[in-house]
Amino acid sequence: MALTDEVILDVRELRAVYRTVRGVVKAVDGISFDLRQGETLCVVGESGCGKTATGLSILRLIEGLRGQIVGGKIIYHGEDILKYSVEKLRQIRGHKIAMIFQDPQSSLNPVLRVGEQIAEPMRLHLGLNKIEARARALALMRQIGIPFPERRIDEYPHQFSGGMKQRVMIAMALSCEPDILIADEPTTALDVTTKAQIMDIFRQLKQNQSMSIIFITHDMGIVADMADKIVVMYGGRLAEAGSVLDVFDKPQHPYTQGLLKCLPDISGGRLEPIPGNIPSLIDPPENCNFNPRCPHVMKICREERPPEYLTATGHRVACFLYAKFPVHSQTQMEGAKP
Repeated sequence: MALTDEVILDVRELRAVYRTVRGVVKAVDGISFDLRQGETLCVVGESGCGKTATGLSILRLIEGLRGQIVGGKIIYHGEDILKYSVEKLRQIRGHKIAMIFQDPQSSLNPVLRVGEQIAEPMRLHLGLNKIEARARALALMRQIGIPFPERRIDEYPHQFSGGMKQRVMIAMALSCEPDILIADEPTTALDVTTKAQIMDIFRQLKQNQSMSIIFITHDMGIVADMADKIVVMYGGRLAEAGSVLDVFDKPQHPYTQGLLKCLPDISGGRLEPIPGNIPSLIDPPENCNFNPRCPHVMKICREERPPEYLTATGHRVACFLYAKFPVHSQTQMEGAKP
């Protein structure tokens, strides 16, 4: 599927927090990106960097998890999702924008047959009757490779393996043919063979449908295979963003360079782990939050938060090493607090 220039989702300076007994967790701290029709955007980074919180915030699902969106805009087809009424939000969730959650075991209702769970969005959003919705659910189960769908449509989630549960989740997400599919680490905890099969499904979606995909992952191999664009997150903030070819060929941010050095090399070279740990998102530093782990740290990195610079290759990179380039976002540089 060829990409178009139409931007259907524009996330601007998004900030979201979780309020806990230990303090306010700044899970998403000023993230901006856009998504075009037919494009696959991969959001990558270590566990705890804010990838899932970003995906949940797009559908405002974070608000039901002790979370709160405290700033920014999420523009979908010219309208800010953050200003939607509860009723209008229900109309797009699972219909225009769908999400595949990380853990199908806890996402599927254990007391409902899988066929009912796949059919429910179609009855709710498309107005199909029971017979029509069941027929389409069967077709979806065949499409995503669930064997013997005529029998398995009436089975319960506990009768499915982990990989088959994930296929059910994909069928539910595809049931209303959404404009945007958010996939939150859909291959986590799957064996290598099942993971490859699930990735084949996403490749087919990318090739055959005009669906835009936000793929959340920590697996750089998946990124290289799937992405058109990459957003690299660190400590709730954007570290680097650019096209997949540019980011892999010419990574700009020291964190991105460190991630790529962690990948196995066919030459059998020694892996180079990133030293140290990710920062706490409870009261994170206002300076560069990667500076304790950075091999290129400078005095200014310990004193100020870097803005996003727009490099000559079209990257956005939040690093003072690129201060010679123009600032991409003044708001990002100011780093307003929630």
